Amino acid sequence: MTRTVITYGTFDLFHIGHLRLLQRLHAMGDMLIVAVSTDEFNAIKGKKTTIRFDDRCDIVRNLRCVDLVIPERNWAQKPTDILNYEVSLFGMGSDWTGKFDELRRYCEVIYLPRTEGVSSTQIKQSVCALTPT
Repeated sequence: MTRTVITYGTFDLFHIGHLRLLQRLHAMGDMLIVAVSTDEFNAIKGKKTTIRFDDRCDIVRNLRCVDLVIPERNWAQKPTDILNYEVSLFGMGSDWTGKFDELRRYCEVIYLPRTEGVSSTQIKQSVCALTPT
């Protein structure tokens, strides 16, 4: 039986923390599905991305540890995705701890530690600090 793992994220300004999270999740199963947040969904979440959706999907899709990329269009799609793709494990970074515990009725849920010292928000803030006004 195939053990399918799924995760969700924006994956803007792809960095080593993203890569390490995806590699760890891939090692926990036979297939890794990554749902990348659409630009429209990010706007609903109050996020503005630097890299457009199609390019973020191409970056993630071309990683060896990723088997399938799907769009994340809304908060409510997770249970449907878990059932449709027969997901065994839902994994997110530890910054989301407790936020998706209700999905335990469908599959195992884990929260992995984040990579210290790196985040897309931090990168954006650093770039903005370097930009002359």
